[in-house]
Amino acid sequence: MTRLKPGLSLFLPFAAAYFISYLFRVINAVIAGTLVAEFDLDAAQLGVLTSVYFLTFAAVQLPAGAAIDRFGPSRVQAILLTIAAVGALVFATASGIVGLLIGRGLIGLGVAAALIAGLKAVADEFPKERLPLLNGAFVAFGAAGAISATAPLEWLLAKFDWRYVFVLLSVATLFVALLFLLVVRQHCRHSTLPATTSPDMRTIYVDPRFWRFAPLSALCIGSAWAFQGLWAAPWLADVALLGRTGIVHHLFIMGVALCAGALFIGIVSQAARSLGIGPAPLLGATASVFIAAELALVWRIPLPSEVIWAVLAAMGGATVLGYALLTDLFPREVRGRANAALNVLHIGGAFAIQTAIGLIVGLWERDGGDHYPIQAYQIAFFTIIAGIGSLVSTSKSTVNREVGPIDTTENRCSCFSKNSPCCSTV
Repeated sequence: MTRLKPGLSLFLPFAAAYFISYLFRVINAVIAGTLVAEFDLDAAQLGVLTSVYFLTFAAVQLPAGAAIDRFGPSRVQAILLTIAAVGALVFATASGIVGLLIGRGLIGLGVAAALIAGLKAVADEFPKERLPLLNGAFVAFGAAGAISATAPLEWLLAKFDWRYVFVLLSVATLFVALLFLLVVRQHCRHSTLPATTSPDMRTIYVDPRFWRFAPLSALCIGSAWAFQGLWAAPWLADVALLGRTGIVHHLFIMGVALCAGALFIGIVSQAARSLGIGPAPLLGATASVFIAAELALVWRIPLPSEVIWAVLAAMGGATVLGYALLTDLFPREVRGRANAALNVLHIGGAFAIQTAIGLIVGLWERDGGDHYPIQAYQIAFFTIIAGIGSLVSTSKSTVNREVGPIDTTENRCSCFSKNSPCCSTV
């Protein structure tokens, strides 16, 4: 019990920060109508307001990863979450589009390190053999933030003004930031690294082993995020011809499936590790399941649509496998940067796939009911299937060779030290 309490004191604040990050990510979908009515926003302004979160989120990934390795995840989280709390307060008190943009941008910046800091802390503080399950639980806890932004948030908004809700979120975010200063640092064993020994981010991006699995992870995860974050709703409206109630029902199921999927993948990954099977083949298997579910959707196989969309959402939990691979590949002192490097690709993949699907679907005209035809979505989704399929086939012959067997030692030979004797052989 004495060992469990310090672990929970470290794990729960990081998980709470990721929960808040996910909630802020999707909250605009629920309050969009209110914002449009109150501030007289057009579609372009609403799009910019929502996406500015991702712009600041992506922009700070690499420097945040470097800061996490340099100063430790708890210090970085405390500072960034304070910025997010200020951003939520600015958003709550905004009198126009400029204030909303500033607040939303500060929120994105402040929660940008929630995932990579938590994964870094878990990898540093817990036994390596337990990482797959803990990473799965961490991602599942964070994804629950997406669930809270559906029916629970609508219930809260029915009782309180949206500005008051954002004030509450600001207070909650600041409370979590204080936890990192007052509680987490007492249990965190991270030691800061001298700036002169800090390895360059380029060391990760030029490592060929990183590129053997990163594109597949980015395309698979990016597709899952693109569907859940945007294109599931238009498909359900245009192809399945569902109303708002049916769409919200499906999105709620997808949120639950994402949480369950992350936890399930973590459990399977830990069990496979005990048998000497690393995350690489599991990533390929997960991508194959994603392809099968997408084909079932596109070909209109007579299965309940909730089941198909739940499987697609659950595969978003494959983030657990990608970050587990990073733990096997890179030493402790650069895990923050390695997590950030992969997260940039995940975010970039989601943006690219969302944009590509929109460009393809937009080649068709809407019908009399203001719906795009099913052929538009089929061709767009087939394009994604082809990309994932090609990477899966490539990964089967290269990932295992490049990643190699599971390394159970903490001080693996690497080229992250200038004086390492291994640099000539990597």
